[in-house]
Amino acid sequence: MKSESQFSLVSPNSFVDVHLADGRVISGPRGAKAAEFLQAIDLKAPVVAAVVDNELRELTFPIHKESNMRPITTADPDGARIYRRSLNFMLEMAFTELFPRAKLTIDHSISFGGYYCQVSGRKSLTTAELERLSRHMREWVRRDLPIEKMEVPLKAAIQYFKSMGYQDKVHLLRYRRKGYLTLYKFGKRMDYHHGYMVPSTGYLKWFKLSAASGGFTLQFPRRHTPSGLQRMQKYPKLLAAFRQYGDWLSKLEIDNVGALNDAIGSGRMDELVLVSEALHELNVSDIAQRIVKHRSRIILIAGPSSSGKTTFSRRLAIQLLAQGVSPFPLELDNYFFERAKTKLGPDGKPDFESIRALDLKLLSRHILRLIDGKPVRLPRYNFKTGMRESGEVVHLNKNQPIIFEGIHGLNPNLIPGSLTRRSFKIYVSALTQINLDRHNRVSTTDTRLIRRIVRDARERGYSAVETISRWESVRQGEKRYIFPYQENCDVMFNSATVYELSALKPKVEPLLRMVPFGIPEYIEAKRLLAFLEWFLPIDDTLVPENSIVKEFLGDSILKDFKIWK
Repeated sequence: MKSESQFSLVSPNSFVDVHLADGRVISGPRGAKAAEFLQAIDLKAPVVAAVVDNELRELTFPIHKESNMRPITTADPDGARIYRRSLNFMLEMAFTELFPRAKLTIDHSISFGGYYCQVSGRKSLTTAELERLSRHMREWVRRDLPIEKMEVPLKAAIQYFKSMGYQDKVHLLRYRRKGYLTLYKFGKRMDYHHGYMVPSTGYLKWFKLSAASGGFTLQFPRRHTPSGLQRMQKYPKLLAAFRQYGDWLSKLEIDNVGALNDAIGSGRMDELVLVSEALHELNVSDIAQRIVKHRSRIILIAGPSSSGKTTFSRRLAIQLLAQGVSPFPLELDNYFFERAKTKLGPDGKPDFESIRALDLKLLSRHILRLIDGKPVRLPRYNFKTGMRESGEVVHLNKNQPIIFEGIHGLNPNLIPGSLTRRSFKIYVSALTQINLDRHNRVSTTDTRLIRRIVRDARERGYSAVETISRWESVRQGEKRYIFPYQENCDVMFNSATVYELSALKPKVEPLLRMVPFGIPEYIEAKRLLAFLEWFLPIDDTLVPENSIVKEFLGDSILKDFKIWK
């Protein structure tokens, strides 16, 4: 006699279970939205999305089957992007409603949490007008109005943007390969935004509008303070660097990705590459002349990861050599405390990113002796043993400057205060290139990550998974040790080029496609691949051998360049 089976066909249950990473289970009606399930748990930061079965989803995503779910808050990288993107959309809609004849450009990011925005077609907004715009947005937040998502045929989207006078969007969409476009609708107006959004304006409670140098700043929360804003700071040097590059792009008539793709399609890339490199060389030469004119004895170079500091410092050294000045490179890594004496970080491991990891007293003594023309036996740090060893004896020539390159170059505690006036401080970063259009900016962080993925794969044998998994730690170090001091510089060097994402695209796409589904890094790889779809590729043989971009593409003529003492 057969035993009774434990399995049988049944009708679908009207309820479905969602499993959280901590083992808890949420039960709710089948077909309910992800947001409704997540209302059952309390989190410290606002929830703006969810990862459902290893895919990033909006809060409106319906749950039809048993799933694994991870809430995404504004304290997470993806959550922060969703909040800021949605806030940009609300700002754009409010600005268009109040100032229909003017144009709004959401431009570059600000380190304390914000975007610099420019207004064209009219005078800058007055304080009263900014307050009126802010009140309008806050009324929408209070009313919690819906932000609707829809897919429309590409031709219909292009026709809509033509009717709105958004020629930058029309140019961009001419190169789109997919036959549809995802639009977000607010009231009667629509726009596309590169990535997901919150479902309604009620999520966008934290923002501030402040006048800034002819435009204004849209402030938003940083990830470590997801429900508050940081203190407003001035950023004149950063703004000047962005404006210089923006003015140059306007002269070339390449101020958005659609225009760049037009240039690629019309065979103008030789011109754009050569002019981009000429601009870099002009800036490097100008910096070298300033150093020589002021007889600076200490040259400090700092900047975030993958900003091109190494190639920049070597190009600067060449320009100085051409003017009869031979800088001596002093490596800060050799001044690490011995590993047993290194302060520990929050993870319990030696924190080599902190300035406290450097023996600043020894460094100061050596700098003062070298500048006074006295011989110094330099230390040499052995990374294998974690011990400091004796290095070579160095004796500088009269007026020979010392050049430093490192993350702490702009920290005022690095060198003795008495030498501040004799130093020249340089901040290097890929500050901006072109935006997709006036409302969809290209993140400088994404540019640097793409650079690093390509370089890590070639030089270190790292997969894209390994580079992406380390990126969050790198970013945290930058926020603590680099960005707070960027305005301490004497000059900012923008290492971005107008063409680089088109040159990097053929190298990075195969690496990103190798990231397997089901791991956290897959979501980031998928996002970057979708972003790169907007760019037409170019052959990297067009890039000169001394270009900063070659530091990442490979075959840089400056890779093994050294200053002979």
